[in-house]
Amino acid sequence: MYLDYWGLKVPPFENLPNPDFLYFSPKHEEAMTRLLYAAHGRKGAAMLSGDVGMGKTTLTRAFVRQLSEDKFDIGIVANPSLNPVDFLKEILYQLNVEENTDSKVELLRLLNNKTLSNAQEGKSTVVIVDEAQAIKDDETMEELRLLLNFQLNDRFLLTLILVGQPELRDRVEKIPQLSQRISIKYHLSPLDYAETVKFIFFRLKVAGLEKSIFSEQAIKMLYQVSSGVPRKIVNLCDLCLLVGFSYKVPLINSKLVEKVVRDGGGGV
Repeated sequence: MYLDYWGLKVPPFENLPNPDFLYFSPKHEEAMTRLLYAAHGRKGAAMLSGDVGMGKTTLTRAFVRQLSEDKFDIGIVANPSLNPVDFLKEILYQLNVEENTDSKVELLRLLNNKTLSNAQEGKSTVVIVDEAQAIKDDETMEELRLLLNFQLNDRFLLTLILVGQPELRDRVEKIPQLSQRISIKYHLSPLDYAETVKFIFFRLKVAGLEKSIFSEQAIKMLYQVSSGVPRKIVNLCDLCLLVGFSYKVPLINSKLVEKVVRDGGGGV
C-alpha cells in the first residue's frame, strides 16, 4: 500500500520469519555459529532460547538454508505439543518415513533405522523442535532424552535442536539427564541501540531503499518503546510507514512514532 510512496520494492517490515530479512547482529551471529557447529560436529543436542519476538524461528530457517541437502536430512517439528507417540510420528513424517503403528517401540526402531541409513549414506540427521516450551507432556520430554541414545561407534546419529522461550531452559534444567546432554546452549537477548539502527537500515536496504526515512530521534524512540525486541521494532516500523504515507510526510520523525505508540500500534 505504501511501497511506491516510500520507494520500496517489497514490504520491509512484514511480521514473517523470512530469512532474507534476518539481520545478523553479533548475538544472532553467535547463535548461528553454535547451531552450525552442533550440526556439522554431529553433536547430540543444542538449545536456542529467547523471549517472544527475538527472531528464533527466522534464525532457525536461515540455519536450515545453510545446511546442504546432500549432507543433511532435516526434520522440523513446528507444533510439538503432542503425546510421545504422536511426537515420534511427527518426526518420522518430517523425515519422510512411512509408518503404520502406534507402538512407541516400533516408532523408535523406525527412527533409529532412518538415522542409521542416513549415516551410511554420509548424511547427518537433524531434528529441530520449534516452540519446544509448548511440550507439556513429561513423557514427551523423556522422548527427547531417548533420541540422544541413537549412536553408532560413539557418534550421535541424530542432532536435536530445541528452540523455545525462556521457560524451555527452566524445563530442561529440571531434567538433569537431558540438560547435561545438551552441550550447546545459547540465549538470544534484545538488540542494543546501535544494533537497532542497523536492523532498521538493513531491512530497508533489502526492500530496495538506500536512504534513511527514519530520523535519529524517531529511531531512538522506536528503540526505547520496543526495548530492542525485533518483532516489536518490525510492527512499529510497519505502522510508522503506513501512517507516514497517509499523512504524506517526507520523513518518519519522533512525533509520528509517538502517535503510532499512543494509538496502540505495534503491540507494545
